[in-house]
Amino acid sequence: MKIVNGFDLMKYAKDNHYILPAFNTTNLEMTYAIAKGLNQAGLPGYIQISSNNLRLSSPDTITYLTRDAVKDSDVPIGLHLDHGKSYEHVKACVDAGFTSIMIDASHLPFEENIKEVKRAVEYCHFYGVPVEAELGALQGKEEDIVNEADSKTDPGMVADFVERTGCDLLAVSVGNVHGLDLTPKVDLPLLDEISKVSPVPLVMHGGSGIPFETIQKAREFNLLKVNYGSDLRKAFISTFGEAYVQNQNEVNVIGLSIQSIENVSKKAAELVSIINE
Repeated sequence: MKIVNGFDLMKYAKDNHYILPAFNTTNLEMTYAIAKGLNQAGLPGYIQISSNNLRLSSPDTITYLTRDAVKDSDVPIGLHLDHGKSYEHVKACVDAGFTSIMIDASHLPFEENIKEVKRAVEYCHFYGVPVEAELGALQGKEEDIVNEADSKTDPGMVADFVERTGCDLLAVSVGNVHGLDLTPKVDLPLLDEISKVSPVPLVMHGGSGIPFETIQKAREFNLLKVNYGSDLRKAFISTFGEAYVQNQNEVNVIGLSIQSIENVSKKAAELVSIINE
């Protein structure tokens, strides 16, 4: 199977009442592990990479790896840009073959956020690629990016924002946080309120710290996509860390890399299965 178009993946999830996990990759091992985990579970989802991680892996590199990772896939898997920080990154990823895009201008004032998202939407829609935008801000740490802002999504702004930007998915801030250093306090009544006024499906970032029952309940409030990064990164890094603790002369990179794929794929399969129970 080839990388699935984002619009087709969204429709597939809606038709089958799935929540789509979006698993963050950084390198070859995590990319292959995510595809393997989704196939082990027999459930759809995204392989995604953030603008921050493109410092190591270029859009063309990740597209190449993902195409190979999903070539024998039995489930639909899309390739998504997470937290696209600039129009240039958006354009580069679409041109490389990404099938879904997030432009994150949530740190900007409302009108400037709209302007940046609309610009990305115009380019992406020309190539048949859906766009996720963000309204509100999340606290926490995502790898080496720290955000101390905490601004929950205002339901009164949602309909206007979506209509004027033309975005296809809306990432919301309802007490969810990035990373594992802070404890999320998801406000489900607020999510319910947002879902009633949003013309598009909703996205929740920071899935690694959110109780599974909260995610499962959020399905009732038009939640279509949940991002997971820290859980998989922890499974990857601990593979090498535990080996080093046991033997500081450990040099079997290929063996540990293969083991890391196994560990990350098991975690991905576990997560996608639980949220779709």
